[in-house]
Amino acid sequence: SLVNFGDHYQLLADYRSYIDTQDKVDELYKTPIEWTHRAVMNIANMGHFSSDRTIQEYADEIWNIKAVKL
Repeated sequence: SLVNFGDHYQLLADYRSYIDTQDKVDELYKTPIEWTHRAVMNIANMGHFSSDRTIQEYADEIWNIKAVKL
């Protein structure tokens, strides 16, 4: 009943998928070479993160607004 009537934020809707994925992560962690390879690839493929860049992207691509200089 929580999922159908009381989980307004859908926190439990994908819980099974979360647990299944965590089980896969646990298994992968047991193979250090593959774990390291994937960790390095993850880091290498990350873009530069900046809250300023993120806010600018939202302003440009989602909100369609221009900055106002103060």
